Amino acid sequence: MTAAVSNTHPAQQELRFGIEGMSCASCVSHIEKALNAVDGVSKVSVNLATETAQITLAKAVPSEQLSAAVKNAGYHVSTSTIRLKIGGMSCASCVGRIEKALQATPGVLAVSVNLATEIANIEFAQDAISNAELIAAVSNAGYQATLDTEQAKVKPDTKTSASSKEARAVIIGAILSAPLFLPMVFSVFGSQWMAPGWLQFLLATPVQFWLGARFYRAGWAALKAKTGNMDLLVALGTSAAYGLSVFELMRPYFAEQTHSGGHASGHYYFEASAVVITLVLLGKWLEGRAKRQTTAAIQALQSLRPATARVRGENGDKEVAVENIRSGDLVIVKPGEQIPVDGVIKEGASHIDESMLTGENLPVSKDVGDKVTGGAINADGVLLIETTAIGSESTLSRIIRMVENAQAAKAPIQRLVDQVSAVFVPVVLVIALATLVTWWLYNGDIQGAIINAVAVLVIACPCALGLATPTAIMAGTGVAAKYGILIKDAEALEIAHKTTTVIFDKTGTLTVGRPTLTATKAVNGDERELIRLAAAVQSGSDHPLAKAVMTRAEEQGISVGQASNAKALAGRGVSALVDGQQLCLGNTRLMKELNIELGDLAKTAEDLEAQGNTLSWLAVEGDSSKLIGLLAFGDEIKASAAQAIAQLREKGIETIMLTGDNQGSASAVAAKLGLSDFVANVLPDDKAKKVSQLRSEGRVVAMVGDGINDAPALAAADIGIAMATGTDVAMYTAGITLMRGDPALVADAIAISQRSYRKIKQNLFWAFIYNAVGIPLAAFGLLNPVIAGAAMAFSSVSVVSNALLLKRWKPDSANNPREDN
Repeated sequence: MTAAVSNTHPAQQELRFGIEGMSCASCVSHIEKALNAVDGVSKVSVNLATETAQITLAKAVPSEQLSAAVKNAGYHVSTSTIRLKIGGMSCASCVGRIEKALQATPGVLAVSVNLATEIANIEFAQDAISNAELIAAVSNAGYQATLDTEQAKVKPDTKTSASSKEARAVIIGAILSAPLFLPMVFSVFGSQWMAPGWLQFLLATPVQFWLGARFYRAGWAALKAKTGNMDLLVALGTSAAYGLSVFELMRPYFAEQTHSGGHASGHYYFEASAVVITLVLLGKWLEGRAKRQTTAAIQALQSLRPATARVRGENGDKEVAVENIRSGDLVIVKPGEQIPVDGVIKEGASHIDESMLTGENLPVSKDVGDKVTGGAINADGVLLIETTAIGSESTLSRIIRMVENAQAAKAPIQRLVDQVSAVFVPVVLVIALATLVTWWLYNGDIQGAIINAVAVLVIACPCALGLATPTAIMAGTGVAAKYGILIKDAEALEIAHKTTTVIFDKTGTLTVGRPTLTATKAVNGDERELIRLAAAVQSGSDHPLAKAVMTRAEEQGISVGQASNAKALAGRGVSALVDGQQLCLGNTRLMKELNIELGDLAKTAEDLEAQGNTLSWLAVEGDSSKLIGLLAFGDEIKASAAQAIAQLREKGIETIMLTGDNQGSASAVAAKLGLSDFVANVLPDDKAKKVSQLRSEGRVVAMVGDGINDAPALAAADIGIAMATGTDVAMYTAGITLMRGDPALVADAIAISQRSYRKIKQNLFWAFIYNAVGIPLAAFGLLNPVIAGAAMAFSSVSVVSNALLLKRWKPDSANNPREDN
């Protein structure tokens, strides 16, 4: 999250921060010393037992500065996050006001308020502030706030009811405004009929004070909070037009009678006030309707959650609520039903439609032992599934949470909008006042001066500015999720479009990741003994190469021995004690470190490497070290890998492969795929160093990986892209997660980032251009308030509609068949 404004506290403020990472008394002194060094801190007391720090401030100090001091000392402030649903926002200046109010609350570290989703994401120090205090801070700023614990609990009929209420207001406003507005239209064709002043008054008054009451309420709240917003501009502008009209209507009754006995008649502007309010209400209704479409992805994902499941128990099968299911429960899923939980198939086989989760069009074959995901649809078989994850820990919940967070977050480009919005309304008020005074002094026509000032107030409503970025982010992340591309936050979406270099891990990313044992060469010629010992060394490992050895041992009926003291050797292999011998199984690098001669097998190894095989050597460690044999593994290249590299090359993006595999295998894969470059025999830490090196050269680097060993490189890259078919560690580290192990999605992720960023820039251009052109036209008297109201409403609707065009995006990979998952 991005803090928009600095958080400071009044003098003598006491704060209580939770501290993570303390282990002894010296930790206490380190933290106290670090905090006491912060200018403005008068007293610090750190308690090791409660793991808290009590801080007394002598003057205003930002909370983030205190948190940074703790971090620099080697510890962390315990933080919590909360989502508040905000009511009463109407424009970008409202966002700035709420962020400022929340950031000024002691203990708050970062705030991000999203106008489109009406959500505030707040990060704060644990124990420093309560939820009630955060809600009160929003209330004191003139807005409403409630806890947004789970968007899935929001009933669709609530949104429908709100939309219907807005639509009714627009219809009523249109009916009352039509008799005021239509004579203006007909006057173009020579008609001179106008409704009597008293009738105009009767029609405009309910529009002004009944339908327009929302603008007065919100505008007054803004004034009390010493700020301004769109509602204040609308209230001031329409009130001026309405008040001037009432004055002109009533003036003859208070003025002296003319010599002829008639009344002096003025011009009325009731149509301006009524039509502007109606147009603004129409714009807000259209805007809300369009905004609801941007959340279609979330709604579609939420609809995948079945309410009940069929659970097998001692007394037979029974229907239970999904929230009552526990890990280990056995769930029965019949053909055509949605799978209610994450789990493992214990009985049955079927084809599973995972398209809503992964974007994969074709059903995936599943059998006993395979994992299934809640929300997918069971096609043709009865399945008995053992539950492994429920509630917020399920894959579907994590996907929804990730998409929600991405849609609620701010892109870095939004900072410019925030800076402009903070001063926008005060500047507009000054321009409107200057317009009024200048026109009055210029021609003495106070009526014309007021109407021109009204036009300035109406055209300048900054709705479009506040909606330009978040709506594009919501639409972009939503459509990306539909095709199996989960974007963690807005920053990842914005950075990805600038990518110049993509680095791929090999195994599991460009290759299927299910290697098979293609050749074995034993020094003494006993291939079965070689496989037996190799299988024993790796008997406790889940590594793909270990599985390939275990599969071969099972196929040949080889009894695998017991191993002890097994130890992983990062980037090199594994060692274990088998049959009283300390054996090691690993790559050529490991053999060189152990000074083990490869002998006659060296030439065989070269030939196998040239064919694209991965090699593992088995040897005895210690004083009697000797080579036992060689195992060669082949891993099939993914069907879409070549297409992925070609698509990136077309975009002018360089592709590099980093792998811990040998030179020959890496070279063979690189040649087949047409990679720009590759580096073999790379340790996990070296991957991260290579990423950092490329970034230091000015490149924007995306790292694509799927394993634990890829996590450092994913974190070091400008943007990390993880395969969901890999480990959770990789996914947590990455900014983008691909729900299918399809490398073609990498190009698609960059493509949707480019498209979304283009929409953001288009929206900001139009949002700024409306005001840059409209305000001067209004100030120079070239814009009628009614036209200004229509233009203002159209500006908001246009940026949202432009963002919604992203929903038509379709990835290139969707047009090509996929053979892997």
